[in-house]
Amino acid sequence: MLVAMAGRPRSFDRDAALAVAVEEFWRAGYEETSVATLTAAMGVTPPSLYAAFGDKQRLFEEASEAYFQRTCEGIEVATALPTVREAVARVLEDTARAHTDPATPAGCLMLTEPRLAAQREVVRRRLGDRLADGVRDGELAAGTDTDRLATFLLAVLRGMSGCARDGGGTDDLLGIAETALAALPAPANPLDIA
Repeated sequence: MLVAMAGRPRSFDRDAALAVAVEEFWRAGYEETSVATLTAAMGVTPPSLYAAFGDKQRLFEEASEAYFQRTCEGIEVATALPTVREAVARVLEDTARAHTDPATPAGCLMLTEPRLAAQREVVRRRLGDRLADGVRDGELAAGTDTDRLATFLLAVLRGMSGCARDGGGTDDLLGIAETALAALPAPANPLDIA
């Protein structure tokens, strides 16, 4: 937020401004979020916004990057869990709860904003890597197409976001998560897993 005082230079709290911008873009998407909406929410004038960020596109890039970094932190925590089933279950459950958190807009900016396809691809690749570890460790059936399974899981995450935006509650999304988890192929010999 920009703070202007008579006779004093303005100061800028970039983190607070980015947090507000993230919520505005998250709520309506890039195309539907106007500079007027942003400046009203941030409590700044358009010239102040342009001076601080350059333009709406650069503000979006910085805000979405901050959002994406938080998403990646959650994915990293989940995929570090000991088994692939625990990792995927955690990603799905965290997604269900985050998309329906009443403290934030419904759904997920990264999963629904068309301009963030590259970020979605990073998440898909990270899921694919964890699934490949599961195949290598014998937790998933040998020959599992981990690329296709990661694409499926990303589609589930995107669907969960859409469901939340349409008014679906936590229980609805947890049901989707449970069904998606059941799609993970079992190892050839389940007794091989300790």
